[in-house]
Amino acid sequence: MAQQERGKRSRRSILEAAAQVFDERGYDAASTNEILARTGLTRGSLYHHFPSKEAIALALVDAHAEALEAPDQPVKLQAVIDLTLEFARGLQTNPVLRASVRLTVEQTSFSCPPETAYEQSSTAIIELLRQGQEQGEILPGVDVKEAAATIVGSFTGLQIMSQAYTGRADLPERVSVFWQFMLPGLAYPGLIGRLRTTLPPVAEAG
Repeated sequence: MAQQERGKRSRRSILEAAAQVFDERGYDAASTNEILARTGLTRGSLYHHFPSKEAIALALVDAHAEALEAPDQPVKLQAVIDLTLEFARGLQTNPVLRASVRLTVEQTSFSCPPETAYEQSSTAIIELLRQGQEQGEILPGVDVKEAAATIVGSFTGLQIMSQAYTGRADLPERVSVFWQFMLPGLAYPGLIGRLRTTLPPVAEAG
């Protein structure tokens, strides 16, 4: 059991170090030597977990899917809003998530898996919008697939702009403004006033 736990820690250490390197340098400029230098592990340990740099990148892309777990909200439009806001906060604080996004946004020699980050995001949002549609939250005539594509595309553009201008410091605010423009074309008017478009405060540890 102790050996298994050490293996998990080593794997996590490699992913976190690789995330920092990919986030700073991009996929093509990153090297396994630099990743190893940041972990303190042996090359044999790295190759035990990951046979190549591409295998590490693929594991990091999986972190993108993990960040798309839908918040538990009875109002599904609120769940969609919160999903984007929490993802924005994750990009500010989580180097693994930042690396997964950079790996999927940039044009590099890294080949993304068939289900790209965009498709993962669209699938999660389409499901929530369909549930909202069934609950009478969505305006008649709205195509949820087109709405999801607009949300994902807009978020992608906003996070790239935010990264360029402020290192993503203002990303939640940019996402909040996006929703203020988006909701009138998506939600029933009576619902809009009940939807929160900002992050809830982080609960302080007791």
